[in-house]
Amino acid sequence: MKNRQFLFKIILVIALCITSYLVFSKPSYPQSIPHLDKVGHFGTFFGLAWLTQLAFRPRWYIMLLALAAYAGLIEIIQSRLPYRSASWGDIAADLAGVAAFFLTAWLYSKYRRASRLQGA
Repeated sequence: MKNRQFLFKIILVIALCITSYLVFSKPSYPQSIPHLDKVGHFGTFFGLAWLTQLAFRPRWYIMLLALAAYAGLIEIIQSRLPYRSASWGDIAADLAGVAAFFLTAWLYSKYRRASRLQGA
């Protein structure tokens, strides 16, 4: 179990590095579909929440605070970059991704508990 958690910590660090690179680099692609980046924010933060859970098993409010702080930091830094802009919508999409992870994890735990009762 400890080796597995260590592996997820490494994967989480890699995911944070890739995410940071993508959100701070100059975009080299056209935005042909309006607000498609919100889907990216949602999915990225869903994944970061999942990896954080697997790596650290933190209390829900600690994870929420940490990922909200990261989302806010991203937008603060982007507001200072001439080729990027900050958006409250991006933060909302980030936090919606985290909330979707919590909901999915909760529903999965209910499903597992119900399936164990059925099998008993």
